[in-house]
Amino acid sequence: MALKISDEAKVQMPMKTVASLIALVAIGTWAFFGVQETLNNHATKIELMQKDLEQNSEFRIKYPRGELGQSSGEAELFMLVEHMAGLIESMDEELKGMRNNKINIDFLKEQVSKLQEDVEKLIRNGSGAH
Repeated sequence: MALKISDEAKVQMPMKTVASLIALVAIGTWAFFGVQETLNNHATKIELMQKDLEQNSEFRIKYPRGELGQSSGEAELFMLVEHMAGLIESMDEELKGMRNNKINIDFLKEQVSKLQEDVEKLIRNGSGAH
């Protein structure tokens, strides 16, 4: 027995079943596009993350080598370091001078003490001679 189906064949189906099939197809279509949208969002995020990762890797490698130049903050820091180095050099020179001053002051103290002793001797000898 052969089953013959034509485009004119009539099928009877309860309205509840038709509505269920239409709802099922609508939900399936909605779910498919929802999944597709989620996949597109994830793919876009992955592409952006990959781009950021490449830029980060490039920065991480090139920046320490100085291939990317300096930021304005770094240039300012280098200028401050140079300024501080100059101040430290001048303070070092001043400290070296102070070391010499201490030696000179000690020498002069000794000379003043000797002079005081000599003056006291002269005064004693001079007042004793009168």
